[in-house]
Amino acid sequence: MLEVSGLSVSYGLHRALEDVSLGVGAAEIVVILGANGAGKTTLLKAVANTVPAEPGRCVVLGGRDVSELPAHLLVEEGLALVPEGRGIFGELTVRENLLLGAYPKRARAGEAATLERVLALFPRLSERLGQTARTMSGGEQQMVAIGRALMSNPTVLLLDEPSLGLSPLMSGELFAALGRVRETGIGVLLVEQNARRSLAIADRAYLIETGRIVGEGPAARLRDDPAVRRAYLGEAAPGAALPSHA
Repeated sequence: MLEVSGLSVSYGLHRALEDVSLGVGAAEIVVILGANGAGKTTLLKAVANTVPAEPGRCVVLGGRDVSELPAHLLVEEGLALVPEGRGIFGELTVRENLLLGAYPKRARAGEAATLERVLALFPRLSERLGQTARTMSGGEQQMVAIGRALMSNPTVLLLDEPSLGLSPLMSGELFAALGRVRETGIGVLLVEQNARRSLAIADRAYLIETGRIVGEGPAARLRDDPAVRRAYLGEAAPGAALPSHA
């Protein structure tokens, strides 16, 4: 569904990404794991074309080359990004925030049905449609942000650190909701600091270090890999190299 190859990004003299390639299938959750500064957020922004990439990249969405499309037209093609920090409109109600997500042409005809699906995915929001978004908890605001992205009727959803700053309880609710999103057939590319929980719901994972993909494979296999457990799950384990490309 989403295939990315040859993706490189530079900020001045700093090379943030180097020749990154990855893929996300329909109804698949793929997680990107890496330390702070490894290039995870830049990767999502470059895929969504909100930061410029070096020439030579190829981004294919649903079989169509969308490499040169600007960010707003990528939304029309079915790509939705939920950035770190959520970016919701605090003074608007939950309903108003969600309906703003249906602005793309691809979403307008099915707006009412999509809203029903979003509220089924996030039952808390159905109880708070008239509530001003800024008065909600951080977890509820994150649900609004994801729900607004889903209102655009995407085929692939990009999520940047959705559980950041949330309580363990709200994080659990959020990850459960992402599992339900996958069941609708949407592909999810997830950058997440909670490696343990993200690997528990993901189908596959990529490991990124200093802008390069250094490992990939099924999430279950990486979850049991001693090097991954040591580097990303905070567990002591005998020394081992990170797994190579599968």
